[in-house]
Amino acid sequence: MAIKRNGCEGCADITCGSTKEVLFQDIAKGVNTAYDRVKARGVSAGLFGSTGTCCRHCNMGPCQIIDGVDDMIGVCGATADTVAARNFARIIAAGSAAHTDHAREMVKGFIETAKGNGPHEIKDVDKLKSLAGVFGIETEDREVNDIALELGEAALAEFGRQDDTPVSMLKRAPKKRQAVWKKLGIEPRGVDREVVEMMHRTHMGVDQEYKNIMLQASRCALGDGWGSSMLSTELTDIMFGTPVPRRAIVDLGVLKADQVNVTVHGHEPLLAESLCIAAQDEDILVLAKKAGAKGINLAGVCCTGNEILMRRGIPVAAGFIQQEMALATGAIEAMVVDVQCIMQSVAQVAGNFHTDIITTNYRAKMEGAIHIQFEEDSPLESAKAILKKAIGNYKKRGKFFIPEKSKLDVVVGFSHETINYMLGGRFRSSYRPLNDNIINGRIRGVGAIVGCDNFKLTDEAHEIIARELIRNDVLVLATGCAATALGRAGLVNPEAIKHAGPGLAEVCETVGMPPVLHMGSCVDNSRILIAATEMVKEGGLGDDISDLPAVGTAPLWMSEKAVAIGQYFVASGAQVVFQSLPVTGAKKFNKYLLEDMMGEYGAHWNVAEDPYEIAKMMIAAIDAKREALGINKQRERVLFDMEMRRDMGSNPVGAGCAGPGA
Repeated sequence: MAIKRNGCEGCADITCGSTKEVLFQDIAKGVNTAYDRVKARGVSAGLFGSTGTCCRHCNMGPCQIIDGVDDMIGVCGATADTVAARNFARIIAAGSAAHTDHAREMVKGFIETAKGNGPHEIKDVDKLKSLAGVFGIETEDREVNDIALELGEAALAEFGRQDDTPVSMLKRAPKKRQAVWKKLGIEPRGVDREVVEMMHRTHMGVDQEYKNIMLQASRCALGDGWGSSMLSTELTDIMFGTPVPRRAIVDLGVLKADQVNVTVHGHEPLLAESLCIAAQDEDILVLAKKAGAKGINLAGVCCTGNEILMRRGIPVAAGFIQQEMALATGAIEAMVVDVQCIMQSVAQVAGNFHTDIITTNYRAKMEGAIHIQFEEDSPLESAKAILKKAIGNYKKRGKFFIPEKSKLDVVVGFSHETINYMLGGRFRSSYRPLNDNIINGRIRGVGAIVGCDNFKLTDEAHEIIARELIRNDVLVLATGCAATALGRAGLVNPEAIKHAGPGLAEVCETVGMPPVLHMGSCVDNSRILIAATEMVKEGGLGDDISDLPAVGTAPLWMSEKAVAIGQYFVASGAQVVFQSLPVTGAKKFNKYLLEDMMGEYGAHWNVAEDPYEIAKMMIAAIDAKREALGINKQRERVLFDMEMRRDMGSNPVGAGCAGPGA
């Protein structure tokens, strides 16, 4: 059943103006999207398993357990707390595994580049030498590729290490935080080992004490955040260049009528970077012109989009929830996908048009798609084969609709190094100006908005939270699809300082940066860990991440990766606020996550449903940290008035859209 698209019936939850434009076109009438499927399921369907106490870990069940009812325990005797902890820990293990497998491919590609194979090269030599130092690798009087090869091999060994030596990059964390991990016995060893042990311990009849289960869950998540994700981000920067600020566009309108439109969707930058190079190849351009096109137009979707947006300024056409809508334009010749966050429905949607879905990774195939394996030892040849297939579809294009490109652009590229440079320049780069302005109160604190889009809520929730934070002088760091959503909302550019409080606006105007900093894809949350560590090292804001007036949120989380990210932030000492957690059916375990973890980590999970409440909770957490540091000044929270809400409604990207609290 498709949405009835007369007026705004059935699409009040769609906040992006260009998305609505597409869905109102005749060519999109037969397209069944996730919005349709959510409505068809009804409200009750979303409740199944939501409390976390349904156990399917053996074949004696499944067991649906009700906390506090004596005879409502598992067949094996498992309590609600044990079951919820096992389920939650397995979510963390799955999310960590996704980041880890991604990182492993990145390391393998890095090694091939170090050997001189393929079209890529080492671009950031300074960062190469810095990371080599973390691994104890000598760099003086050595060839760049020799250093890179030794680093790549050492990085690959991090995944399969079998002894109890902690992963190398843990030593980048504040000393006090390292001592916390050591005391709790949760220093991650081999990255793969922690995922395997987590899955073993949650097997029927193994670990049956929820606090002990969560110690391993923390170890597993830390192996992701300070291990695989950080490795992926750092090696990607070294190979393709550490991002620097650049302007670009985030909107469906970036598709072009007179070019072969190829969207790149997924998470692995090796594929996207190879396509970028191949799209400029003279032979490929000749083929495109023979087909009647002026060239190849690459556009990103989801986190691959954020990767090439940050490094090349290539526009992002869509975030996670827009992937079907991008296809519904009828203007895309091929959507090239690799791994993670790809809806199976894209093949069905593409079937309405001339578009091919091209899978490229042996791990991720789907019925109705064409598979062209991306070969790491011949990446350029693989990329050319993909583009040739797309070019062949150009003449088959029928009716299509491309929305007018938004006038709102984004400024992206805020890596840790970029922030450091912007604050102090080349010779005096430092986090000192940031720390000083937090201490003197111009900046209240730092809020991270990360994670996914989700059809349960509109992505206007991201905008509401960000506006509330910056209006209250909280600097916002954004990654993943949340960053894309904030770009569509017009908040990821320097002009957005008009929405910021006076202190934050003054600092941003002086430095020349937006009040919302786009820091990359979801794997790049490790950049936030590094930035937080640098703030601690700079001094004046405590001696651990748990002392900082900083808090994170993933308000529209969808992927298991987001829970792994949340846990590695909590285990690193940073508070997080999520919209919901699947643990409410287990009273003691729920209380442990939301309160008792504070005693172990100096941080805990928080939950709030409404985006205004999430922002309020984040500001309160920041103020509590300021109070503990002795730098708090009595300040009222600035609330949205009607003029502010009308300002949101007049945003040309989200015009005419209802949202929470509207």
